[in-house]
Amino acid sequence: MTKYSKLKSSPSAAVRANLDYPVIDTDVHTNDFTPALEDYIAHYGGVKLVDELRKAESSRLNSKTEGKDWYQQTPEERQNNRTIRSPWWARVTRNTLDLATYTLPALLYERQAEQGSDYSVLFPNNALAAAGASKENRQLLQRAINHYHADIYRPYSYRLTVVAGIPMTTPQEAIEELEFAVNTLGLKVANIPGGVKRPIKAIADKYPADQFPEIGKYASYIDFFGLDSEYDYDPFWAKAVELGVPLTTHYGSQGWTGRASISNYMNNHIGHFADGSQAFAKALFFGGVTRRFPQLRVGMLEGGADWGAHVYIHLVDRFSKRSLEGLQNYNPDLTNADELFELFAEYGGEITQGYSLSKEELTKSVLGSSFNRHSRSPVGSELEDFGAAGIQSIEDIRDSWVNSFFFGSESDDRTIAAAFNDKANPLGVKLNAIYSSDVGHWDVPDLTAPLAESWDLVREGVISEDDFKAYVFGNPHKFYTEANPDFFKGTAVESKLPKTESQVENKTLVGV
Repeated sequence: MTKYSKLKSSPSAAVRANLDYPVIDTDVHTNDFTPALEDYIAHYGGVKLVDELRKAESSRLNSKTEGKDWYQQTPEERQNNRTIRSPWWARVTRNTLDLATYTLPALLYERQAEQGSDYSVLFPNNALAAAGASKENRQLLQRAINHYHADIYRPYSYRLTVVAGIPMTTPQEAIEELEFAVNTLGLKVANIPGGVKRPIKAIADKYPADQFPEIGKYASYIDFFGLDSEYDYDPFWAKAVELGVPLTTHYGSQGWTGRASISNYMNNHIGHFADGSQAFAKALFFGGVTRRFPQLRVGMLEGGADWGAHVYIHLVDRFSKRSLEGLQNYNPDLTNADELFELFAEYGGEITQGYSLSKEELTKSVLGSSFNRHSRSPVGSELEDFGAAGIQSIEDIRDSWVNSFFFGSESDDRTIAAAFNDKANPLGVKLNAIYSSDVGHWDVPDLTAPLAESWDLVREGVISEDDFKAYVFGNPHKFYTEANPDFFKGTAVESKLPKTESQVENKTLVGV
């Protein structure tokens, strides 16, 4: 340990030494020392609860058929069962110092200077393991895991804070665990799943899962808690705002259509966090959640920031064409049958020869099946895809998308340029890209490299120095303090800022 304690120099530390503002890492992954965690959980709920944890962990991202996982199945069985290739070799191993660092809170705290970070938000890899537990044990197991993490990281709160895993199966369950995490454990960031898989009721009623488990396994949909949700999650969003808790998610989509290769992990992995987060964010946007709760702050991590710009641009584009006003261009009732008939009479002789159609029949034929296949046309609110979101202008889109969402971008991700491209982004905005090193996962083989890699983006002209400051400090600071102005009170971040700046930095919303 003596030689480790002296390792303060690194490329990232050198970058940090030249900055006049603190660096906030919004995404550091940690491992638990299993014997200690299991002993802690046993005190909460006995051996039965420990067994529940082990069962949930072993089934996570590990599809099995008749008890056999991918490695136990033959190629033919994988093909027949469509057993997807799950993540493998996903942790740092050869770098022994880093492997220990992600498991030992004291060592992680000590190495913050090497990492070039003043403050890090920690995501234990099992933070949401309880989501895979039985209904009877899920909430108690989640509470035990959160309590353990709160206890072991509390002594290091000057530079580190650990998230609370919050189950989202029902709003009430989520509220209870959020209140316990904040009011009892003193945690201040929540990590939620971006969706919950639920049975399709019509099929579940006909084929009960206890009698037809294979059908139950596949006859499901994902509830993203906003648009079309089975439950009203507004009480949970309101509670998050009331308690001043920024919400985060690492929501992936491996196993979804197009990400279900039975042989190739990388095929399933590339872009999956972006796709999962996009589905979640759009459900909140179109469901009107960000309109009803403008102070709600949601960070979507590991998916990069470019997708946030992509969706924002296309929301604006779609609204210009699919708003109530724009839709009139596609209203079949506004088709001029007389003019259409005249144009066909003048120019359509070759293709209409031998056909005798009335004006009504001609119009129906030209519009085609896309207008005729349904039993009727949409009416009223059925015409308003942007209605629940409360969108009346592109400024409303900006306020509900850009102000509410923050996008975790890893240090070497060059696609971050799209988030900061105020020439391409409507209304000249830059999206809230936040520094998310993702250390602790295979993306980062060396803890001391990420900040230096981010600075390389400046040196290479991918982003500007101002963008870099927003990325590693301004936007992360805004994310946490707009939810909770006292978030950094008593931390290394507060001590590195002039008092007035600490109080007012980045408090202004875009467009307000």
